[in-house]
Amino acid sequence: MHAIVTVIGRDQVGIIADVCTRLSSHNINVLDISQTILQGYFTMIMLVDTAGCDLSFDELSRELHEAGAARQLSIRIQREDIFNSMHRI
Repeated sequence: MHAIVTVIGRDQVGIIADVCTRLSSHNINVLDISQTILQGYFTMIMLVDTAGCDLSFDELSRELHEAGAARQLSIRIQREDIFNSMHRI
């Protein structure tokens, strides 16, 4: 299953490394990534493959949320089909 991970917050060293390390520790593959810094704010969106994940989707979502909060970031994951439905024009 594919999912979308979004990360938003003040720019700081190691955001990409931390998120990717956490995802890979659960057998999640990053398929595509886009990131930018806008006036000191880091924004990233990732397309990931969660087919091999060793956690339930809810457990993964909670872990990412908690990891983000520890760094004062918003880290969210959403199933790709739901993301696409919400952002369809």
